[in-house]
Amino acid sequence: MSDRLRTSRRTLLAATAGSAAAVAVGAGSAHAAEESTVNRTALRALIDRMSLEEKVGQLFVMRVYGHSATEPDQADVDKNLEEAGVRNAAELVARYRVGGIIYFGWAHNTREPHQIADLSNGIQRAALRQPSRVPVLISTDQEHGIVARVGEPATLVPGAMALGASGSRADARKAARIAGRELAAMGIRQNYAPVADVNVNPANPVIGVRSFGSDPQAVARLVEAQVEGYESGGVAATCKHFPGHGDTKDDSHYSLPTIHHTREEWQRLDAPPFEAAIAAGIDSVMTAHIVVPALDPAEDPATLSAPILTGILREQLGYDGVVVTDSLGMQGVRTKYGDDRVPVLALKAGVDQLLNPPKPAVAWNAVLQAVKDGELTEERLDVSILRILELKARRGLFRDPYVTHARVEREVGTRAHLAAADRIADRTTTLLVNEGGLLPLSPREQRDVLVVGADPASPSGTTGPPTTVLAGALTELGFTATALSTGTAPSAARIDEAVAAAAGKDAVVVGTYNVTAGSSQRTLVERLRASGVPVVAVAIRNPYDVAQLPQVAAYLAAYSWTDTELGAAARVIAGRAEPEGRLPVPVQRADDPGHVLYPVGYGLSY
Repeated sequence: MSDRLRTSRRTLLAATAGSAAAVAVGAGSAHAAEESTVNRTALRALIDRMSLEEKVGQLFVMRVYGHSATEPDQADVDKNLEEAGVRNAAELVARYRVGGIIYFGWAHNTREPHQIADLSNGIQRAALRQPSRVPVLISTDQEHGIVARVGEPATLVPGAMALGASGSRADARKAARIAGRELAAMGIRQNYAPVADVNVNPANPVIGVRSFGSDPQAVARLVEAQVEGYESGGVAATCKHFPGHGDTKDDSHYSLPTIHHTREEWQRLDAPPFEAAIAAGIDSVMTAHIVVPALDPAEDPATLSAPILTGILREQLGYDGVVVTDSLGMQGVRTKYGDDRVPVLALKAGVDQLLNPPKPAVAWNAVLQAVKDGELTEERLDVSILRILELKARRGLFRDPYVTHARVEREVGTRAHLAAADRIADRTTTLLVNEGGLLPLSPREQRDVLVVGADPASPSGTTGPPTTVLAGALTELGFTATALSTGTAPSAARIDEAVAAAAGKDAVVVGTYNVTAGSSQRTLVERLRASGVPVVAVAIRNPYDVAQLPQVAAYLAAYSWTDTELGAAARVIAGRAEPEGRLPVPVQRADDPGHVLYPVGYGLSY
């Protein structure tokens, strides 16, 4: 543990009951003053007054369907009854005494900022009606880039790999601060970001552009910057996925991946970003549902591994903050043990928060029964609850758990934030190929542009689809641009249609998405190129696509298909912005992975 971390922890935990800024507990309620000072004595007194059921509830972060805490739509009421035996968020809080709730777009929690603020306030009102009157820690996955739960009109900043292409700590910090301020204004006080995984495997199906890159030290610098940004913005940052999910070919949502790094490789490749986050005072760390035999010979998922969570994270790295599981509904943590055993084993391993159990009643009752049976002690629960309450106090929840519409108006999606996001994005787009100086295109000489390509579902509530967004951005820049969606697997008929539509155009822009050797996206690009129309390809997700399209005349990496990053790519295509981004990962030859086509740091300029 760094001296800086020891000092900050010692200062925080040594606060006394007599401090003017301490947590004061009385008359069945808890109130906090300054986030920077926490009164452990008062928090322990609050824990001592909790029933066992309240203690168990504090350990859980559950999902709930609906846009309102008390009056969700009937379809959401039905889903809540089916999955948790409650009608709405207020009943979930009352039934399970939950310490946290996670928001999802698919659960209809995040329609728009004012609604989100009202939902957050409704949840807090329900929590403060409970006997212990402990506010709820509301969380979400707002990584930005391809993973975000709150979309427009909130500000969407570039995602991790785009920021890695910029390489700017200042930009990474500012992006996180903007995101943190907006989340806090909507009542979301814990964000499951930044991603601290080092993406050393181009075939990684679950991390990829969610990572800042493949260089551990570069990733560590940007993780540290984002921790500072999020927490100065008012939310608890959460680095993930410990001990490192960057070198896997399997997706832990659907299977249990194995990381084959030796302990020395783990220390060199995976550990640095987590060490940096801890040194920066990270509020919480999320576990990974992965097996790392070199770190735990029992080959339990890291989420359930005491050697990894207690032995390495707590003891070796000196981390004493909140440890939260990745979603317990993911298959990676459910392959070896049942849903009744997973939460108990996670707590025994050293976890504090149990996130998104697939069967809330099963998980909650399993922990309750484990305490009654003596497998877990109340003292063990108290250790985790104290960490959770300290986090809530640091984030100001005891002092003021509510948000206002005025604050939403003042903070969310402001002109200043949107302009800053665009400026940051302009420094991320990476130009990999530009034969014959094809780019930038000129609206005077190459006015008529066709935009074709993949149109994956919007990752974050942006305008979408990406072909339409890109065409619209180019039109605003003076081109006459039309869009034709060809999809991630264009049919022969669709390819013929695209080639016919390209006839007579001055240029074609193709958005590519995770191109493989057998992908018909390759055929699309080759047919368009053979037609004689100048082709500009834009990788709208992984930058590795260019290895599958070696003959393309111009190639850009945008790292995501949000409006923010597509707009930046359009400005680069039009010459309104310089292509300042540099690859944060290497791109190897598709037929010879040992040969690097474009190394880390590569990027062309105009």
